[in-house]
Amino acid sequence: MSLSTSLSGLSAASQELSVIGNNLANLNTVAFKDQTTNFSDLFYQTLGSTGSGNPIQVGVGVKVGSISSEMTQGSLQTTGVPSDVALQGNGYFVLQGANGPEYTRAGNFTVNSSGQLTATDGSLVLGYPAANGVVNTNAAPAGITVSGGTISPPSATSNVQLAMNLNSSTATNGSYTTSIQVYDSLGNAHTLTYNFTNQGNNSWNYSVTIPASDVGQTGNPVQVTKGTLTFDGNGNLKTPAANVTAINIASFADGASAMNFNWNLYSNGASVVTQVAAASATSATSQDGYASGALNSFSVLSNGTIEGLFSNGQSQALGQIAVADFANDQGLQRGGTGNYVATLSSGAANVGVAGTAGRGTIAGGSLELSNVDIATEFSNLILAERGYDADAKAITTDQQIGQQTLQMLQ
Repeated sequence: MSLSTSLSGLSAASQELSVIGNNLANLNTVAFKDQTTNFSDLFYQTLGSTGSGNPIQVGVGVKVGSISSEMTQGSLQTTGVPSDVALQGNGYFVLQGANGPEYTRAGNFTVNSSGQLTATDGSLVLGYPAANGVVNTNAAPAGITVSGGTISPPSATSNVQLAMNLNSSTATNGSYTTSIQVYDSLGNAHTLTYNFTNQGNNSWNYSVTIPASDVGQTGNPVQVTKGTLTFDGNGNLKTPAANVTAINIASFADGASAMNFNWNLYSNGASVVTQVAAASATSATSQDGYASGALNSFSVLSNGTIEGLFSNGQSQALGQIAVADFANDQGLQRGGTGNYVATLSSGAANVGVAGTAGRGTIAGGSLELSNVDIATEFSNLILAERGYDADAKAITTDQQIGQQTLQMLQ
């Protein structure tokens, strides 16, 4: 019995050394979780009892009772790679494995040839796709496309503003011309020309024109709107007393829809157009239309939203990374490549978005490092080695005693 008892200790210590070796081997594995070997004693042989009735028992060895995982978060390392993500707090990224959903903390993702976000083993990263920049988190998780021809649609100009001064010293019938570029509903650019003519008595006529070819005509520029600006003795705009609204361009040669826009003469109640004794000049122009744009890059926000940045200066959501949580993390089964599979012990995955229902947040452009502590592992390695040596010594001693006993019987 003493031999089998020592052999059980030798086997258990060997398994502990394997666990420690695996921890050290994965010291630099992204998001690897340290494991600990927990021992439990085997059943006992009862030899009798003491005079006071206490049982006399001899144990028959040890076994590996469990191998638990330390699921605490590892430190984060900034990589600057847009597709790298790390979870801060609870949760797991959801992957489409070959045999069903898999889960991982390793966020060193890449983009495949189809433009979809994938894990290092090629599994699709699941989340909530977006349509026209709007994410539907009520939909079933699916693969997320982050490149490959994604277009930001154009937007027609609806507001125009010109911050400018008209020189009060300009002679009667003297003029000033400035222009601004606007966009139609198809994203094509058009130049609007503003012509101002001094009428004297602090009054200027204005006319806004567009090239005739832009609206399917020929000849001189086509007038879009006209009117009069009047100023007080301090050079402040008196009339119009409000923005010029509902300026209409009925049709475009490129087939775009009719454009209705406002000329904003005021900002926060103050006029952006003045008439003082200084050179006529336009200091700034702005308008809110833009052309279509191609996807240039993307970034991941703390709630897992993948925000695309487009060549037209716009940004919109491409999708949102899903995050799963479990009632019992220790019940997850490791499947290699840093992935886990749900079991009856872990409970079903509770899938949602980061930052809700106890799930952690996401750090874009970062990776979670292994939580293995090398100093602790070497300390455990020394203790495990001593235990292994002690069990081996016990077996050697048992063999020697057996040999001596046989010699005595001869």
